[in-house]
Amino acid sequence: MLLGECSSTSRSLEALCGKRRVVVSAMKLPCSFYCSLWFLLLLGAASLLLLVHLQGLSDMLQQQTPGAKFMVAPRWPIQKDQPSDSAVFEGINLGGGFHGAPGEEISSNPSLPSPSPRQPPSLQWLPHPSTPTSGDQQVESPRPPVTKRHRKLLLKSGSVIPSGAPPGEEDRKLQGMAHTQVSRHHLLREICTKYQPGVTEHPISSRQVSRVYVEDRSGLLYCEVPKAGCSNWKRVLMVLGGSATSTHGIAHDDAHYANQLRRLDTYSQAGVAERLRSYTKVLFVREPFERLVSAFRDKFESPNSYYHPVFGRPIISRYRANASLSALRTGAGVTFREFVQYLLDVRRPVGMDIHWTPVSQLCSPCLLHYDFIGKFESLKEEANFLLRSIGAPSNLTFPDFKDRNPKAERTSYTITQRYFEQLNTTERQRAYDFYYMDYLMFKYPKPYKDLY
Repeated sequence: MLLGECSSTSRSLEALCGKRRVVVSAMKLPCSFYCSLWFLLLLGAASLLLLVHLQGLSDMLQQQTPGAKFMVAPRWPIQKDQPSDSAVFEGINLGGGFHGAPGEEISSNPSLPSPSPRQPPSLQWLPHPSTPTSGDQQVESPRPPVTKRHRKLLLKSGSVIPSGAPPGEEDRKLQGMAHTQVSRHHLLREICTKYQPGVTEHPISSRQVSRVYVEDRSGLLYCEVPKAGCSNWKRVLMVLGGSATSTHGIAHDDAHYANQLRRLDTYSQAGVAERLRSYTKVLFVREPFERLVSAFRDKFESPNSYYHPVFGRPIISRYRANASLSALRTGAGVTFREFVQYLLDVRRPVGMDIHWTPVSQLCSPCLLHYDFIGKFESLKEEANFLLRSIGAPSNLTFPDFKDRNPKAERTSYTITQRYFEQLNTTERQRAYDFYYMDYLMFKYPKPYKDLY
């Protein structure tokens, strides 16, 4: 009997132990499950971080623009800007006073005069004229309306007739200029949206602002376009900055090599971003073929100790059959057709130069969003309008003198046609294709009817 009780007790203990093993096994199962779950979560997070990193590297490679990243450009406005009561045009102080740079000293030269604010004159917006006298030759109809920001730009111009005066010719010209600016910005925005969508998503590189000159006291950014009045614009910037008292006493070499002007890419990342946000960004362009001929005449038809050996010799060597030893040695005497052959060659024997680089590449107009787009064809009138608008001294006007090869006739439409007659139809078409975006962005008509 005692033996039976022991056997029964043993079976009870074994059953109890079996139940405990089941419980323990049941408890172990969730633990391993949770460990597996945590492992999968960590693996997923690591995969996500790796994907983001690879995407960033891919974006960097797609930009194809060397240099340090500064900032992401602001997007084109999807809708019209809402009216503002502030006297600001694209973030620019239109009160006429000079101001210092954001977060930096006005100038490293202690001898420059200190800026002093000036009050704008009391002006009144005058009625819109029926037919403006200023603007592009081919303006869309109906034209885009003048926004309040452009209206304020017009009102702050020192040339506007004072309050109480009747409307006149001068006022109609100024209103025409304001409408022209609206039309040019509207067209550029359409072209950029169509041909360069998403460009504003890319960071701005140092190369893309390397041709932009800075004048801190008047809050001006000017993109240098050679053969479109850049020498005289540098003279104006020197006077605005206080390093010169008059534009007329500045020699050509001093304007380019001793101007004491800083380029935008020499500032810190924060300095670049703030200036792009708050300064007046200015761009002046020229008919592309005319600008090309002007550059050729200046660099290859006149003595030049740089362009003849650096560009002339490889051009003659590549594109001239039976070139003389003298031409190969000096690089002088490059013909316009040889120059165009070099320009259109994807395997050029020598690199590009800013004097014939398209403006669409030189100044990145789709990325930088210029506040004022001027044209060489009406350079003096539009430049003076801009100077009055930013509050420049009243005695500062845009110079209109030609100091390089002063005896040579200015490159005109007629002269340009004469040079392009040296090319065949295919060469003219390829040259047009080379500057196609400039023709579209700035609404220059086709120079030949057979171009497509």
